[in-house]
Amino acid sequence: MAFHEVRFPDNISRGARGGPERRTQIVELASGDEERNASWANSRRRYDAAYGIRRADDLAAVVAFFEARNGRLHGFRFKDWADYKSCLPSGTPAAIDQAIGTGDGATTDFQLVKVYSSGSQSWTRTITKPVAGTVLVAIDGTEQTSGWSVDTTTGIVSFTTAPAAGAAITAGFEFDVPARFDTDTLDVTLDIERLGSITSIPLIEVRR
Repeated sequence: MAFHEVRFPDNISRGARGGPERRTQIVELASGDEERNASWANSRRRYDAAYGIRRADDLAAVVAFFEARNGRLHGFRFKDWADYKSCLPSGTPAAIDQAIGTGDGATTDFQLVKVYSSGSQSWTRTITKPVAGTVLVAIDGTEQTSGWSVDTTTGIVSFTTAPAAGAAITAGFEFDVPARFDTDTLDVTLDIERLGSITSIPLIEVRR
């Protein structure tokens, strides 16, 4: 089940629909009260990219991409235009956007993450597919222009020298969603003008 480090066409993903999905079990008691239990600790994103098809060339590009991935077999990168930055959608990623760890004088590897907060609650999302050339890193608020590298296939930032104990490690970046097709069939329709359309192109986030 290889993962192909190639991105789904941006001009088509821009028109996609979808977002995070969670799985919650709800039991209604005889009294009418509810008991709720989260089956998943983390959300999983689903999309339908069919809404991004606007011309025949888009249709051809999706079919080619589908065939090259062998349907559901291989994963790929997908840009979620509603959520692809370490900052707000209107902002520009900065090295202090997200806290990714605290130095202890020995640890050199830190995983990129993005924290979603509302009120006193928050959820931390592991970022495994940062976009090459967009990652910025800071130690105690000072951007580091050297002495570190990032693996764009895992989202792990590695320092040449371990940050000092107590040092705040932060990062800013753009990222893709690891995804795959959620179907082995593309239902293509050719209309009178031979432009063509696809009823649905379901995609689902790959979690490991």
